[in-house]
Amino acid sequence: MRDKSFSSKRFRSIGVLTIASVYILILVGGIVRSTGSGMGCPDWPKCFGSWVPPTSLEELPTNYLEVYKEKRIQKNERVGKVLQSIGFTKVAQEIFAHPSQYIETEFNVTKTWIEYVNRLVGVVIGFLIFLTVIYSFPFFKSDPKVFWGAVASFIVVAFQGWLGSLVVSTNLLPEMVTLHMALALVLLALLIYIVVRVQRGLFYQDQSQPSAKVKVLLVTVLVFTFVQVILGTQVREQVDLVASSLNNTGRETWIEQLGSSFLVHRSFSILLVLLHIGLYFVIRRLGNSYLIKVVVAILLVMFAEIVLGMILAYFALPAFAQPLHLLLGTLMFGLQFLLLIRYIYTQKPTYPSPELVA
Repeated sequence: MRDKSFSSKRFRSIGVLTIASVYILILVGGIVRSTGSGMGCPDWPKCFGSWVPPTSLEELPTNYLEVYKEKRIQKNERVGKVLQSIGFTKVAQEIFAHPSQYIETEFNVTKTWIEYVNRLVGVVIGFLIFLTVIYSFPFFKSDPKVFWGAVASFIVVAFQGWLGSLVVSTNLLPEMVTLHMALALVLLALLIYIVVRVQRGLFYQDQSQPSAKVKVLLVTVLVFTFVQVILGTQVREQVDLVASSLNNTGRETWIEQLGSSFLVHRSFSILLVLLHIGLYFVIRRLGNSYLIKVVVAILLVMFAEIVLGMILAYFALPAFAQPLHLLLGTLMFGLQFLLLIRYIYTQKPTYPSPELVA
């Protein structure tokens, strides 16, 4: 009994730390985007051919722009051939149709080190995920879903690392950036699921079966938020294109030049607000204090998210608000997924109660 309790607590601790680290990475990634540091390191996994990036232009060869552009093109050609061979011909073509494909970013020590810190945080998460897998071994027989969920999260992180190299080599191709963000949300959902699952025996309070209508509402809100975050990523990509076309000048005109994604993203927030208000009253009727606290937290995060969205729209996209807007969007998604899983495990279980001790 004590061994199981220790294994559960240890797994929960490393899982919570990993989830927090993922959110830190999302924040740092948002800072990378808002400062235009995405190509601060033109190669991957090294940075300017070194594990520790340079601190001055004098440390680089005079023709470094051509050298790294050629390396990117060669890598993209290999990737393009693989994508075409498995049927993704359009994506392969778009890699070379992207307007900045053949443009190499000049060295900027600040942007280089911002991107480098982003990669270091990613490495730390890789180690934490590996520990999560190691600590999941005690559940291999008693609760295989925890073990395989941990393994799946490790696979997602490994794929994310490889995808990150493609984001760099394709010079921030929009499709790659969007997929990168979507997988980050998938990773968060996996980690939250396995962390909650190992302690599910502590949540059982209600003799009734989970309501199908409540679950549908929770899933609907979750899916809509996922779509909203992805739409926000696409808006961010449009902002980058507009900024590039204007040489990062005339910031006050950028919003006016954004396409339909911005209008859909802005209008979609109204629907999300209405859904969340309805969700609050539904959860409140359940009478579960923990679930009520989670839904209140979601509403507070959503309110802060709307305020930041208004600041971005009406104050010429200030750089400080962009990463915070992304962070809060993903935090809202994580809280919604937590609410869904905790609701399911609070109701009458359809599994044998695990022998867990708080």
